[in-house]
Amino acid sequence: MTGLDSIDVRFFAPPADLAPCFTTFYRLEVNLPAGETLEDWLQPEWANLRFFSDNPPTAEFPDGPRVSGARFQATGPSSCPTHFTIGRTRMWGIGLFPLGWARFIGTSASDHSNTIVDGEQSPIFERFAPLCEKLCTRDYSDEEQFDFLTDFFRQLAGPPREQPRIQKIHGVMVDPQLLLVEEFARRSGMSKRTLERICARHFGFSPRLLLRRQRLMRSLAAFMLEPRSSWSAVIDRHYHDQSHFVHEFHAFMRCTPSEFAAQPHPVLGAFMAERKRIWGSPAQTLDTPD
Repeated sequence: MTGLDSIDVRFFAPPADLAPCFTTFYRLEVNLPAGETLEDWLQPEWANLRFFSDNPPTAEFPDGPRVSGARFQATGPSSCPTHFTIGRTRMWGIGLFPLGWARFIGTSASDHSNTIVDGEQSPIFERFAPLCEKLCTRDYSDEEQFDFLTDFFRQLAGPPREQPRIQKIHGVMVDPQLLLVEEFARRSGMSKRTLERICARHFGFSPRLLLRRQRLMRSLAAFMLEPRSSWSAVIDRHYHDQSHFVHEFHAFMRCTPSEFAAQPHPVLGAFMAERKRIWGSPAQTLDTPD
């Protein structure tokens, strides 16, 4: 049993009071014979917390940090792919929107972008270690674990002072028509300097890089959901030409579009297919904080 047949993923929509803070909660089962592994490359994403019941994977960023054997792995917001090798395991994943980062972590996201750590050994992530008690085990049902983690986050911290600004920036940022930082600042109702500060602290990157990442991720999500399609059929119309797209794809994914398409993506493919089945268009589900 290999590829998508070995993956079972279940998504849980965050409750309304927590929804602006989380991309999603999900439970992943990798069902492989003992000793067998899969590998994949996750796309750039917001911060994630991942808890493994057994057999934790090895995960790493290109030319960057690497974590192996940690039952609680945490990443900051990323602008590059995460490569991982995973065997038979059960995992809970928690994706943090920038508002979630501001509310539950509070430090500058730019100081932790493109990083992966053992969460139980990290000064900023160890506050989530109590989740290991219920999530790093197979002794509870999905529903029991989901209730435990939502109760945990409800009690952890209240809304941050800059919540209205963070939500405004995020809402403007995901508009596929937005191209220029000047327009980004104007529509967010703040100066470019203030926009730069808030983006660095809570989103992890500059406004310009965030817009470039959004454009690339729209194209990548469309391709993953239509695997028989060509890149030319799905690339964002705001790329100047094919070479511009290839250059930007390599800058974020560290490979060419054709190299990415030739690689197996059992986990990412299962994620995208299940999200489409439940929530529909990726443009409305992958990066919208409401």
